[in-house]
Amino acid sequence: MQTAIQFFIECWSITLELAPWLLLGALAGGLLHVGLPAGWLNRQLRGPWGVVKSVLLGVPLPLCSCGVIPVGLSLRKGGASSGASVGFLISTPQTGVDSVLVSANMLGWPFAVFKLAAAAVTGVVGGWLADAADNTRSAPALPIAHDEAPPERSVREVLSYALMLLKSLWRWLVFGVVASALISVALPQDALTGLSAYGGLGAMAVTLAISVPLYVCATASVPIAASLVAGGLPTGAALVFLMAGPATNIATIGAVRKALGGRALAVYLGVIIVGSVAAGLLFEAVISAETVTAMLHHHSPTWWAVLSAVVLLALIGRFAAEEAAAWLGGRAAHPDAADAQAVGVDGMTCGGCVQKLESTLRADAEVRGASVTLEPGRAVVQGPIAPQRLRELIRQAGFSPRA
Repeated sequence: MQTAIQFFIECWSITLELAPWLLLGALAGGLLHVGLPAGWLNRQLRGPWGVVKSVLLGVPLPLCSCGVIPVGLSLRKGGASSGASVGFLISTPQTGVDSVLVSANMLGWPFAVFKLAAAAVTGVVGGWLADAADNTRSAPALPIAHDEAPPERSVREVLSYALMLLKSLWRWLVFGVVASALISVALPQDALTGLSAYGGLGAMAVTLAISVPLYVCATASVPIAASLVAGGLPTGAALVFLMAGPATNIATIGAVRKALGGRALAVYLGVIIVGSVAAGLLFEAVISAETVTAMLHHHSPTWWAVLSAVVLLALIGRFAAEEAAAWLGGRAAHPDAADAQAVGVDGMTCGGCVQKLESTLRADAEVRGASVTLEPGRAVVQGPIAPQRLRELIRQAGFSPRA
């Protein structure tokens, strides 16, 4: 009983530290979404500076590896170079404004800034190497097939996009908090200090073996890393976990191999593995472990931290209830039904976009079921809804119905 109470106290403590910066980061993501002109990313990622631009533009975007796959690969289809796409895929999932803010709060600004710089450097190096290895780089750039519909310039759209980001992450956030709390409660104090006996490289090799195939969100992985450092994991190995974990997983490896080829995949994996280890070794050489561990002490909760935690938990409860209601109500459309109709959709870039459009369609009284796919972009609805009304709902969600 005492262990269970301790576990819930630890979950609440982690949520207090995580919530304010996560909500702030989601709002920043909404501002980026509204502020960037439609199609601007694709138009910029050409020429010799395409790789650098893709990394600089991708670093602040709050996309995990689930969302970065379609975005990065769509950049390639839209005319970006292979290197620009690889650089974007390497750097973007490691960072994001939400991840940086959470890292700074839980592990300290030196750790957060170093991780940000390491992500940018590995992204640029990986992109340049991918362009060098791409034997089709001399081919003319592909034309931009379609620019997504410009988002509405309003506070409502900023909040809507921020909610969509949170909804796409909430399961991994719950996983990260729960895993972090379990580590803090279950691991004996200094349980991982034994890894130091194998040297920094040994600890990093073990971390790599776990993190490369594993899917973890950049933001949700921060409390896990903080708990591991508190348990004795070397700080360089924690940095490896926060770089390689979000940047790779089985899904991204398969997607890069299929869309960009074996050479790009070799560069992608090689740069992440070598780059994260090099960054870990350099971090341990220039920043002492005491600097990081000093930031691990829990601070006294402020009123705004408590309010943020309550808001975040309420949103997670809402997201969970919505998904449970959709699952229990069988709100997925059946393509073979007599009253089913399908419409192509442009502008979706990640799983959060799919969830946003499905929620918009299912909320309509004339829709009995809705199912949305990312690749290919398509919405299938079931019910007596008029085609014109269906297209209007797609536009309301921020996407473009295909003619």
